[in-house]
Amino acid sequence: MGRSRFAFFNILFFCSCAASPPNFVLLFADDLGFGDLGCYGHPSSLTPNLDRLAAAGLRFTDFYSTSPVCSPSRASLLTGRYQTRSGIYPGVLYPGSIGGLPLNETTIAEVLKPLGYATAAMGKWHLGVGSNGMFLPTRQGFDQYLGVPYSHDMGPCHNLTCFPPDVKCFGLCDVGTVMVPLMHNEVIKQQPVNFLDLERAYSDFAINFITTAAMKKQPFFLYYPSHHTHYPQYAGPGAAGRSLRGPFGDALLELDNTIGNLLATLEKTGVINNTLVLFTSDNGPELMRMSRGGNAGPLKCGKGTTYEGGMREPAIAFWPGTIRPGVTHEMASTLDVLPTIASLAGAKLPQVLLDGVDMTEILINQGQSKRETMMFYPTDPSEMYGLFALRVGKYKAHFYTRGSTLSSTTPDQDCQVLAVLKAHDPPLIFDLEADPSETYPLLLEGRPDLQALLERIKKIKQQFEASMVFGESQISKGTDLELEPCCNPECRPKPTCCMC
Repeated sequence: MGRSRFAFFNILFFCSCAASPPNFVLLFADDLGFGDLGCYGHPSSLTPNLDRLAAAGLRFTDFYSTSPVCSPSRASLLTGRYQTRSGIYPGVLYPGSIGGLPLNETTIAEVLKPLGYATAAMGKWHLGVGSNGMFLPTRQGFDQYLGVPYSHDMGPCHNLTCFPPDVKCFGLCDVGTVMVPLMHNEVIKQQPVNFLDLERAYSDFAINFITTAAMKKQPFFLYYPSHHTHYPQYAGPGAAGRSLRGPFGDALLELDNTIGNLLATLEKTGVINNTLVLFTSDNGPELMRMSRGGNAGPLKCGKGTTYEGGMREPAIAFWPGTIRPGVTHEMASTLDVLPTIASLAGAKLPQVLLDGVDMTEILINQGQSKRETMMFYPTDPSEMYGLFALRVGKYKAHFYTRGSTLSSTTPDQDCQVLAVLKAHDPPLIFDLEADPSETYPLLLEGRPDLQALLERIKKIKQQFEASMVFGESQISKGTDLELEPCCNPECRPKPTCCMC
């Protein structure tokens, strides 16, 4: 009887989707660690809106990004494919990068456009600008864009105000590049950007977008890759000095406030019960910044590494009336967002090899994941080394380990830049359910079950690497100073004259 009733409700759910396509809001934090949110156990973070999403939605404990740094993880999120396929490696894109996310890659926005969706992006793009803006969001399926097209530390910031009334940004950021621009679609609105007013501008943009779509009864997709909580942190008057956690906590609170504004707009326009809100982060915390760098909770290391702290992220799915409150320990990934959204919207999948799987069963029924494995590439993947690590079920095997400057300053020597590349044969194997901190590698001797597991892992690795065709590296194409966004492109001397 119970099973029949459950099936009946599922039928009702999918019928309602057919009658009124769901909306999607995708929230993507920056350098946020597994242990940074209140709902993930941080004692002093102030995140009431994210905590509300977690309490009323589905919280993931085993959710992964595909890279421990920014650009590659964004490429995978939007395409459902490992960054090695699209060529967004090694490292990240820069203001003057010649390459970007190839236009023959299909983004979530491009999957939804044929169904009549309104699409918008706001925040940190970081998938290239290119010649004549050829890689900007408006060329990748988004109707509108407002934001900084790359990381907000990729420009001189020491003379910019990050906290009111006139507290300058922490550190020097990048020097010798153009001031950080704020772009609307493909036009620079402000250079340098006013950090103190940036989140208000994003809220206004999102409110207008959602309200307009709702009035037209048009389904919509809003993608908000936030700058928070990447170094250097900033916060406007509504959040500065209002958390218990200093600058990092203030930045996190400002992100939470913006999310609160989005939720209020979804409620006000009457579409919240037909909107899936997904929240996660691009990679782990930048531990080299110490208390200003984030927290990986019980996980090992952070940004720049293929340990759990580098790629295992907080993740929350919220959809009132459709997703029941709870916690799932099923394995999932940013790779799975595109196929899930396509499934829920009734959209056609791109005719390419996808690495993501449909998460609908997890979201709607809190059922089992279709994902059996997760692959771990370093910041500089190569065909010569292949995968650094691989997770199958609850077990993770490290074939190579390496520390990173981005995770230095921690007491764990394995995280630091002096922990050079080390091959492991046999690989280090950890039981992530018993040992999520990757502290105690399992001993294979006298364990025929683990020997059999090892053979299975090796076979999976071999098959996956045989199927992986590395796309041309977009980042290795280098940079051209003339491609750096400048509101006055004919001015001289660059980059200092690029101000408006």
